[in-house]
Amino acid sequence: MTEPAVELVGIHKRFGAVHANRGVNLNVARGTVHGIVGENGAGKSTLMSILYGFYPADEGRIRIEGREVQLAGTHDAIAHGIGMVHQHFMLVERFSVLENVVLGAERGFMLRASLAQARRELQRLADEFGLAVDPDARVRDLPVGVLQRVEILKALFRGARILILDEPTGVLTPQETEALFRVLATLKARGVTVLLISHKLKEILAATDRVTVMRAGAVVAERDTAHTTEVELAELMVGRQVRLDLAPPARRCGELRLQAEALTWRDAQGTPRLQEVSIELHEGEIVGVAGVSGNGQSELLALLSGLAAPQQGRIRIATREGGWREIDAAHPADPRTLRRMGVAHVPEDRHRLGLVLGFAAWESALLGYDDDPAVRRGPLLRRAAARAQCRAMMDEFDVRPRDEQLVSSKFSGGNQQKLILAREFRRAPRVLLIGQPTRGVDIGAIEFIHRRTVALRDAGCAVLLVSTELDEILALADRIVVMSGGRIAGSLSRHDADEQRLGCLMGQAG
Repeated sequence: MTEPAVELVGIHKRFGAVHANRGVNLNVARGTVHGIVGENGAGKSTLMSILYGFYPADEGRIRIEGREVQLAGTHDAIAHGIGMVHQHFMLVERFSVLENVVLGAERGFMLRASLAQARRELQRLADEFGLAVDPDARVRDLPVGVLQRVEILKALFRGARILILDEPTGVLTPQETEALFRVLATLKARGVTVLLISHKLKEILAATDRVTVMRAGAVVAERDTAHTTEVELAELMVGRQVRLDLAPPARRCGELRLQAEALTWRDAQGTPRLQEVSIELHEGEIVGVAGVSGNGQSELLALLSGLAAPQQGRIRIATREGGWREIDAAHPADPRTLRRMGVAHVPEDRHRLGLVLGFAAWESALLGYDDDPAVRRGPLLRRAAARAQCRAMMDEFDVRPRDEQLVSSKFSGGNQQKLILAREFRRAPRVLLIGQPTRGVDIGAIEFIHRRTVALRDAGCAVLLVSTELDEILALADRIVVMSGGRIAGSLSRHDADEQRLGCLMGQAG
């Protein structure tokens, strides 16, 4: 019997009153792909941070390939053959692939000789592991699937025999995901051990040999992947039955609520981010916008929500009185005006646009709606009423902990998202713009968010759903448009759409 690649024994980690890891035991066989799943706050990231030397364990032992080690920092982890590819790539955009791979691992004082040696090593690794990439290409010019290859090559260049991948498919098309899985199979065949953290259970089942399930800081189950299912893993993660197969029936569209015509928008450098984009939203339907991040979805949401003004084209919004409000370069409208017209917005980036992290929860729950008569007495804010309103929102949307005085930054990502959803959903909007509603959210919260979105549609709201999760788009949308290169690459009904067809449209050049 060979020694396991990784063995964690009795790992405990506390952050003040929070017991993040509770006596975790983990055994990962050499040359396997091992999945780790769990809800937000289950302790997965903390455990991997301990393994990679970010945090010291309060108690417990770490053995790497049979030898007990002490990891005082990431340099120690790298020295013991551990590499990590983060969810957000750690690359210098202006540097070439070769320069990024070498950065921090230069060998000797002569940089030119170091680069020449690195070029040979990089080519050897690319050939051995099927990670073809141009070493002289600038990182800023590469698609995300290739950037991920660069990150893996960086880890292998530093001698990684154990590779941690944190949510590696979050920004990939289905075709790029399949390519990544082929790379994982090659890594495994060459004896590299992979630890794969993902909330996408379908991908865990497709790519791993064994999976560990964590809940509330502890390991609650381990399964051979071949002998488990999405349903079982979801129930083990949450501790109850979970249903994500909503598949709501297609609905008959009602009145037109929002119409965008030929929207074109350029950034400060003059680069076109939206090009001739037209879209319509009707009462009682969910229109899904699919695409890899960075293909114009963010700019579309910004224009429709009033965060940016159209440069070309126009937006028409149906008023409650039966008329139309037209928005164009000469007649912009700010977010407050649009909210008063019944346009709600759940932004893609909850930290930058959805919350003020230093505000108490009740203050974040008022953002954009501080003129609500329920919490106003003339120019004065009725704080007690605002706090009571927030408590009611937290009860309705199951925000935990139920503490309206707690600073927004102290809530988990899933509960921060629920607080934003409560703020935007409960005012019965006529149009809902919702970006990446379940990004970084655990499976229990995903189920909740999906059900509330469908309920809002059933109440007559027109919903625009922007998501990079194709499962989410296919589960919720009545109609799907795909964006690529700032343009609409295609439009499909739910019944005509599948991951392969959507992925092909997502991969089209803009």
